[in-house]
Amino acid sequence: MNSVTVTVPASSANLGPGFDALGLALGLYDVIEVQVTDSGLKVEVLDAGAGGVGDVPTGETHLVVRAIRRTCERLGVRPPGLHLRCFNKIPHARGLGSSAAAVVSGVAAGYALADKPVDAAAVQIAAEFEGHADNAAASLLGGLVIAWSQSGRFHAEKLTVHPSIRPVLAVPEVKSSTAATRGLLPAEVPHADAAFTAGRAALAIHALTCDPSLLLAATADRLHQHYRAPAYPATARLVNELRDAGVAATVSGAGPTVLALTTDGIIPAGVDVEGFAVSELPVDSSGVQVTAR
Repeated sequence: MNSVTVTVPASSANLGPGFDALGLALGLYDVIEVQVTDSGLKVEVLDAGAGGVGDVPTGETHLVVRAIRRTCERLGVRPPGLHLRCFNKIPHARGLGSSAAAVVSGVAAGYALADKPVDAAAVQIAAEFEGHADNAAASLLGGLVIAWSQSGRFHAEKLTVHPSIRPVLAVPEVKSSTAATRGLLPAEVPHADAAFTAGRAALAIHALTCDPSLLLAATADRLHQHYRAPAYPATARLVNELRDAGVAATVSGAGPTVLALTTDGIIPAGVDVEGFAVSELPVDSSGVQVTAR
């Protein structure tokens, strides 16, 4: 293929206790058009969503370009030149997997340019960029994913989300840095907290796939969210307020977006969402999609 369009969904990672292990694909999409040219590189960012056009590089450091280059190298192809047109709707630096989505779109485009179907090795290529596979695997595969690494290799399994689950997002104007919030995490945690979180992560898989009535208990976490709370006090307040109202709310990825896993698509009356843009998004069950143009 010499010209492809890639549509890639946003994602929410962790889902409470599943730190660096659970990811959920969401129905909000970036679209990347890639055309092979005779030479050179041209990157057009036509809509940067909440990121701002000026915040997005337009050269070789662009994440989509880097992912295409790495994938094509792995697959043994070398496009003479590239023209990218990027229509970004996933907000940047909000905990919705915008970086992972960019990487996945580049990986999928690289496979298409090599005229190969996306395979399990694509998870490895995409996850190498961030060092964990939760967001990337969700955007690549769709649905709910369980991600892990072993002996330097990244893996993921896709599960089907219970059809009654209706995610609601509360997205603030402020941004967050994954690197900065990871810096707030301690090197060690109490054994009791680790055991608690392991149990809730296992329960989360059951709740998300089989029994949504257990979501509130299943999304409780003692591993990372309270350590990161000082970085986004409004987010921490909203998560706590929603949970006190019986809603299974978590910090989405590294934040500061709040993910509420509901079965009615409603934030209870009386919960203070000032400063947040609230919207219901469906679960994306298909993952990245590639079409020839």
